[in-house]
Amino acid sequence: MNTKKMMTGLLAVAAVLGAGIAGGYWLAEHQRMAGPVASVVTQKSVPPAQRKPLYWYDPMAPGQRFDKPGKSPYMDMDLVPKYADEGDDNGNPTGVKIDSGVVQNLAIRLARVERKPFRPALEAVANVVFNERKVAVIQARSSGFVERVYDLAPGDVIGKGAPLVDLLLPDWAAAQTEFLAMRRSGDQELAAAARERLKLLGMSAELVARIEESGQPRPVITMTTPVGGVIQTLDVRAGMSVGTGMTLAKVNGLESVWLEAALPEASGGQVGIGRQVDIHFAAYPGELFKGRVSAVLPENNADSRTQRVRIDLPNRNGRFRPGMFAHVRMDVGEATSALVIPTEAVIHTGKRDVVILAREGGRFQPVEVETGREADDQTVILKGLQEGQQIVSSGQFLIDSEASLQGVLTRLGADSNGMPKQGAGDAK
Repeated sequence: MNTKKMMTGLLAVAAVLGAGIAGGYWLAEHQRMAGPVASVVTQKSVPPAQRKPLYWYDPMAPGQRFDKPGKSPYMDMDLVPKYADEGDDNGNPTGVKIDSGVVQNLAIRLARVERKPFRPALEAVANVVFNERKVAVIQARSSGFVERVYDLAPGDVIGKGAPLVDLLLPDWAAAQTEFLAMRRSGDQELAAAARERLKLLGMSAELVARIEESGQPRPVITMTTPVGGVIQTLDVRAGMSVGTGMTLAKVNGLESVWLEAALPEASGGQVGIGRQVDIHFAAYPGELFKGRVSAVLPENNADSRTQRVRIDLPNRNGRFRPGMFAHVRMDVGEATSALVIPTEAVIHTGKRDVVILAREGGRFQPVEVETGREADDQTVILKGLQEGQQIVSSGQFLIDSEASLQGVLTRLGADSNGMPKQGAGDAK
């Protein structure tokens, strides 16, 4: 008997504990749902039984009203009720209403539509490439053999006059011996003719002078670079035979380099030859460099829809190396007064541009706008906004999502009969 009573008591205690846990869980959930997050749209806090719908509508065609619930004649979906506290005095939607505490928690930032001086500019990324106008090609001027290749390789940076290879040129040696013989004969006319022949064979005036001074032929010639820069190619080895006109090496000068920038196709016509460009390199933070547009290349990139622009950049200290990336900016017009907003405030849907307008009473309304040029993180507004209005510059996608659920954005694409225009459903 005592055992039976003990079991009965344990069951009663377990039942009380279970009820307490369930009640506590329900109370916590109720308090959580009653917090600010649950009241994002405060108009929904009114019990449905106390709210009388003005009409019913299809979110895909919000301009068409129905006097009773049912299925939409346009889409296979239920009609949505529209209440008086969801719109203006005529029942027209005025966006969504968000609790001020939630606005603060979501870090939604507002900005003012301003009219101020705006100077159009183009910004793009660019990369450093060799200046192809500064290429020196070193060739053999006579047939011969490679006696020596100096300890160099492609990619090495060398100075002007640096030796590259030693060539043994038999034809030059024979011509030099003939010249020295004519000079010793005392016949000035024959000596002058022999000297001219040396020059025609490709010998420099400096080499001819050294031969005259020493009185000895110089069959081995050291080929040097006429410019300082980077060795691009060096395709000879000791013991090779070379022919007249054979390329021995190519050297690209580094006293200036090119920046190649890819500009949007629509902006290519605003760039002219000689326009000054401001240049910033990630490798040199805080430093501003200047360059000038030297060429607008005639061929566009069909894949990226961009136009290549070439910028000349002095490189006297050799700080800029091919392959480096830079950010370039160029002004393309005079400063004019314009209505501007932060660029980040514009929502690009693909077929239209939308801005979230902040109204009184915590309401937010999507507004279709027509945008103009962009510069310095500012966008010109041509139509849709007025000076002094408040817009959402950060967090607008959270508001946009709620507005889309209510069909507010799709209303921008509805015609006068309430039927959606073509593409009206692309508000997102």
